Amino acid sequence: MGASPLSEKVARAQEIVYGPLIDRVRRSPFHTDVLGHSIHPPLTDVTLGCWLSASVLDLGGGVQSRSSATLLVGTGVVAAVPTALSGAADWAGMEGAERRIAAVHGLGVDIAIFLFLGSLIARSRGRFALGTRLGLAGNAVMAGSGFLGGHLALNRGTARRTGSPDGSTPEGGGPAGAP
Repeated sequence: MGASPLSEKVARAQEIVYGPLIDRVRRSPFHTDVLGHSIHPPLTDVTLGCWLSASVLDLGGGVQSRSSATLLVGTGVVAAVPTALSGAADWAGMEGAERRIAAVHGLGVDIAIFLFLGSLIARSRGRFALGTRLGLAGNAVMAGSGFLGGHLALNRGTARRTGSPDGSTPEGGGPAGAP
């Protein structure tokens, strides 16, 4: 069963817009098989850990924890860059249903990153209540998006890097022989 004309047009547009960046990232350390799996899932732990910890401080730490929560939000935003690049490199090698699920996952992550960036800006301007609300919204979006990412990595096997004897990985970065 072939791809729909719309899917083909979207894929072509993505290739034109993101192709040069994704091609460069796929040749970088952000797309490695040295761990036996994608580097993207472990990188998410840093970002998500910072953002969740900031929200815990916001809700239970009181006024004295504001600077620590702001530092955690900022660290999470910075950590989101290599995390997103490694995820984009993985996405570029996917096809079919996995690619569509990953696109929705990526869109959710993008929304969360902008919510946390807004949170950081609000906090830097002394609007801590707004920063807290934006951070909580970002964590809610990340919960849904993270569910999709976990589904891809754990159930669909997209994070596996099964190398061949010559050290190469199968196209798409998924399990060897996967469609």
